[in-house]
Amino acid sequence: MLTHLHVKNLALIEEAEIDFSEGLNILTGETGAGKSIVIGSVGVALGDKASRDMLREGADYGLVELIFQVSRESQRERLMELGVVPEDGQVIISRKISDKRSMNKINGETVPLSQLKEAASVLIDIHGQHEHQSLLQKKKHLEILDEFAKEELGSVMEELSRVYGNWKNLTERQKEAELDEESRLREISLLEFQIDEIEKAAPVPGEDEELEQQYRRMTHGRKILEAAGAAYTLTGYEEPQAAGGSIGHALRELQSVASYDEGMAPLLEQLADIDSLLNDFNRDMAEYLASLEFSEETFYETEERLNLLNQLKAKYGKSLEQVLSWQAKSRERLEKLLDYDAYLLKLKKELAETEEQLSKLCREVSGIRKVCAGKLCEEIRRHLVDLNFLDVQFEMNFESLPGYTAHGTDDVEFLISVNPGEPLRPLMKIASGGELSRIMLAIKTVLADKDDIDAVIFDEIDVGISGRTAQKVSEKMMLIGKTRQVICITHLAQIAAMADSHYRIEKMAENGETRTQIRKLREEETIEELARILGGAEITEAVRKNAEEMKELAKGKKSERV
Repeated sequence: MLTHLHVKNLALIEEAEIDFSEGLNILTGETGAGKSIVIGSVGVALGDKASRDMLREGADYGLVELIFQVSRESQRERLMELGVVPEDGQVIISRKISDKRSMNKINGETVPLSQLKEAASVLIDIHGQHEHQSLLQKKKHLEILDEFAKEELGSVMEELSRVYGNWKNLTERQKEAELDEESRLREISLLEFQIDEIEKAAPVPGEDEELEQQYRRMTHGRKILEAAGAAYTLTGYEEPQAAGGSIGHALRELQSVASYDEGMAPLLEQLADIDSLLNDFNRDMAEYLASLEFSEETFYETEERLNLLNQLKAKYGKSLEQVLSWQAKSRERLEKLLDYDAYLLKLKKELAETEEQLSKLCREVSGIRKVCAGKLCEEIRRHLVDLNFLDVQFEMNFESLPGYTAHGTDDVEFLISVNPGEPLRPLMKIASGGELSRIMLAIKTVLADKDDIDAVIFDEIDVGISGRTAQKVSEKMMLIGKTRQVICITHLAQIAAMADSHYRIEKMAENGETRTQIRKLREEETIEELARILGGAEITEAVRKNAEEMKELAKGKKSERV
């Protein structure tokens, strides 16, 4: 269950903390006090969209932190499968929102938003203010049924999704394959030409890079030859002014007088080294010049080859590797086109087999759904009776879609009759807002039992109801609170009176700022809050007495159910 909520710097909330209890937790307050902010904060922590606009004015960041106590083994196992390990039976989920991004953490470890959402779906279920309106969409009905039947559907739905993917792929391939004879022959002719063009060129991966290097060298061959020849001459020994001859002359001059002064020995040795190095350089330069044999024919052949390879790359790929890959795929396509009848026959056979398998799986899924739909509708009907739908009928209508989908071929819709003698009709045609909210409450109750979720939040489930119906809803909320934790925002005194723990959300003005605070009410304070809800602006003694009686009646209802 959710044991603690900490909110900081969101909307009107500067900082607030709530310790929730087991059973039915009720939140009440004046309109505009910030009740929706509290539930909205929980939603943000559980993965709802978070924006900069949600931050309190002047705040750099917003923070929401939830602490859950995991007591059910089934929940612990599912969390472990998601990589979430409860520490001392607790899971702490937090989200920090700032200008640039949101940071998501589970037990202090940063996690992707997708993982946070999956973990949250195991721990708690939120019913928002307008979620019951989704019942007016038929696709929601199938989602509800599949959620109820997920254990029974299990591996069958996974296989259905896989086979549907194969069938769709084969269908697309068949459409592509349905060419007329003229188009087929035209494509064969083009492929043969293109494959032949690549085969004649016989490109080798990396060949173009090597040729480009050679081509650049040959393009500048004359300039290289002239520069290298000049360097050879200027550093050689043949020309009178060449460096080699001059250094040799200088070396001989020093050698002729070296015996007269020992201090000249190092200079003589240094100059001898220079002469030796220059001699080596001149010899290497001569070998390099010998290798610079420029051939017009070789230059032309290299240029032509490069042009051919670049033309292939312009047509079939950015590199020779891609050109060869294109050639291989084209050969496969050509083989299919040349033996087209056999290819089509094989494709049609494979598609027929896959479609037969898909049809069988759709029938199997539909059969499971119909069995589960009967159980689901009966459970929902039973809860609807508790919610003051006294003569209600509730069923699910099955029709078949014209084609296959990844979810099968079922087109389902909830049907309801709320008065004796009236025929069953679609929800969207007869259900009012108050009726839809009660129907969704019944559905949430059934699914919560199925999911083993031990914490449920209802945000204004009392929309459009009053009187005896409100009393019935309050009793249903109380009953749900016996087996799991319920957190509920309400405007109705009948529901608030059933609270095991009652919290008041208040808006306060301090130092020129407006902020929302949340506090748990003591026993006597709950009477005052019930009186406020019943009496509005003026709370008379009669109203207060009515609130006391309502609280006592609620206690009596609880004791009857123990």
